[in-house]
Amino acid sequence: MAKRLTSKERLFCIFYCQCRSPRIAAANAGYGIFTKSAAAKLIGRTEIQSEIERLDSCMPVTSGEIISGYRKIAFGCAADAFRLALSDEEIKTDEIECLDLTNVSEIKRPKGGGIEIKFFDRLKALEKLSELSQSGSQNALLPFYDAIERSAAASDDCDA
Repeated sequence: MAKRLTSKERLFCIFYCQCRSPRIAAANAGYGIFTKSAAAKLIGRTEIQSEIERLDSCMPVTSGEIISGYRKIAFGCAADAFRLALSDEEIKTDEIECLDLTNVSEIKRPKGGGIEIKFFDRLKALEKLSELSQSGSQNALLPFYDAIERSAAASDDCDA
């Protein structure tokens, strides 16, 4: 039998679905000054992952979230990606989950050692933000909304 989530853990799941950052979600859910360690423990739990998957299937993507994603790519910090690349020791999976790698499009480990990190194009993200703001984000996102509606119609209704 799965362990019931506390209200704080449910808040973590909701915030995680909104921002996709375990650290930020833990901080917003009220995990105090030890957000990094709390986030790593929470994100590794099966019940938490199941709740996040359930919430993801129930929560449609909004235009605000799309714009927020482009903003993170255009203006986000790459410090965690550099920390990962420059780390002498291997970083554990639960620690990687807590890194903000929003700007990263690809990570490779070449045979000769080291790590290659490829970032999303910030200029393209800025261009897309400009396009969305100039044409009115509602009109620019209509094909996206249509795709979401078709997908929702094809899937089962979600119990709230």
